[in-house]
Amino acid sequence: MSTLSRFAHTLRHELFSDFASDTPGTRLYFRGVELFILAYTVYFCWTWGLYIQQNISSVLLPLGLANYIDVSFLFNHNVALINAVLVGVLGLVGFVRLWRPAYLLALLGFHLQYVARYSLGEISHGSNLVGMGVLGLGLALLAFRSEEHRRRFTFGFLYFFVGLGYTSAAVCKLVGTGITWPDGRHLLMWIGERKVDTLSKFGAFEPSVLQEMVLQDYHYGTLFLLIGLFTEAISFLMWWRKFRYVVVLLVVGMHLGIFLTMNIFFHASTYLLILLGLPWHRIIDYVWYHIQKAPPFLKPSPSSS
Repeated sequence: MSTLSRFAHTLRHELFSDFASDTPGTRLYFRGVELFILAYTVYFCWTWGLYIQQNISSVLLPLGLANYIDVSFLFNHNVALINAVLVGVLGLVGFVRLWRPAYLLALLGFHLQYVARYSLGEISHGSNLVGMGVLGLGLALLAFRSEEHRRRFTFGFLYFFVGLGYTSAAVCKLVGTGITWPDGRHLLMWIGERKVDTLSKFGAFEPSVLQEMVLQDYHYGTLFLLIGLFTEAISFLMWWRKFRYVVVLLVVGMHLGIFLTMNIFFHASTYLLILLGLPWHRIIDYVWYHIQKAPPFLKPSPSSS
């Protein structure tokens, strides 16, 4: 077996061998993550739909499918809101397992809503992980009939592409800017621009502790950017179980650092990473086990008829 084949075999085992045990914890955890992804999908579609109806009249920067089809049909007659309803219905159909292609069709509507919303020359990254989650759920629901296989595939898919995405972001920064990307003066300039924006909008600017450090000495900014770049660069290590939770929580910490230094909070991505960054299924099983082992007088009494 070649080195590449051994690596592929090891990686497949590391990504897809977990969550095989059929316990209350793994079942509840998977359905909870699935519900989280579905809820945020509907939330984004409704938010974008309302914005589209009020603010967009033409496509300025085609994204995704908008490069191949005209998405301007979503701009009028509440079509975007109808699309949001359709995405929600398809998501619910997929969640209760009534129709196996439902999630993939919901993803199509989700993507159309995204490209219509961000066709003004503005691109958002905050919903990308949610979109990847819908894709993973859609592929799992279509390809597998066993809930165990769907669970294992979905989590392995998420860990693989989340790790790949963040590591790719580090590579793109170095390719685009070079080794000078973590220069603290870049962060200092960003904070200065945000200060002007905040002052013009609210009339006051109160820097956070980290922002104050950068404003006093830009070398702190270099340190913060280096930590962020390093965290992104090693994110692919979440593919291996022994590194997974530590690396995912480091990425969560990076997002919190972005919020404290740049006032940008990717809420959906951060919350999903928190869900993926702790062994919630083991915590649930631990609690469930001790509830079952509790003395009878400590257990909840059944409701009387």
